[in-house]
Amino acid sequence: MPVDRDYLSSLFGLEGKRALVTGGSSGIGAAAARGLGRAGADVVVAGRDEERAAAVAAAIEADGGSAAVEIADLADPARTEELATAIVDRHGGFDILVNSAGIFERAEGEETSLELWQRALALNATATFLMCRAVGAGMLARGAGKIVNVASTDGIVGVPEQVAYCASKGAVVQLTRTLGAEWASKGVHVNAVGPCDFDTPMIAGALDEQEYRDWIMEAIPAGRIGVPSEIEGAVVYLSSPASDMVFGHILMVDGGRVAI
Repeated sequence: MPVDRDYLSSLFGLEGKRALVTGGSSGIGAAAARGLGRAGADVVVAGRDEERAAAVAAAIEADGGSAAVEIADLADPARTEELATAIVDRHGGFDILVNSAGIFERAEGEETSLELWQRALALNATATFLMCRAVGAGMLARGAGKIVNVASTDGIVGVPEQVAYCASKGAVVQLTRTLGAEWASKGVHVNAVGPCDFDTPMIAGALDEQEYRDWIMEAIPAGRIGVPSEIEGAVVYLSSPASDMVFGHILMVDGGRVAI
């Protein structure tokens, strides 16, 4: 039986949709941006590094898509919502938001400084909330929209030396579930992907440590870390009509990490 491409397009096609991806200049965010572009969305790649964000946008255009760049440092909560509103105004609103901006730092609990704790919460959790609120306002007004947050296996299970990171990603999990339930009746989908350790610049330092790499390989039943392109399908699914009955869900892309 031949492949019904019209059927696949009706489920997963994003033609005519406008997408904003924070943290889109590298790693999981860059992969998400490229996946959305391949599915037909017009993508705004938002990141702190203009050169890297431009490279991602160029890759999307090379794939036949449409992309633009916004410089966005979401580390300061006092400026995040203002920045998000300005981006929305410049692009006329968004149908899809992917919150991928984040940081990863490790320290034993008793050595975790207040600064490290606040930094992790500010960028991983508070910025995600503020982006949901700012970009989601337009979605709520239209009665339609898809928000995909980037959570983590570390928001589900505890990991030594990652108290701030785990707490911040746990906040993303509960933010997603709560807004998913609250906004479902208003036509706005809030879901998340939950990756395990992926081969990205954010955790490159940890993966360079043989002890940590050995531990994570044993902790993931698949026996390997993820490749950024492996997140694309999950993000496209949660952004597409195929997920129209999915709200407040954390789609684990984790090699079985939380199944055991």
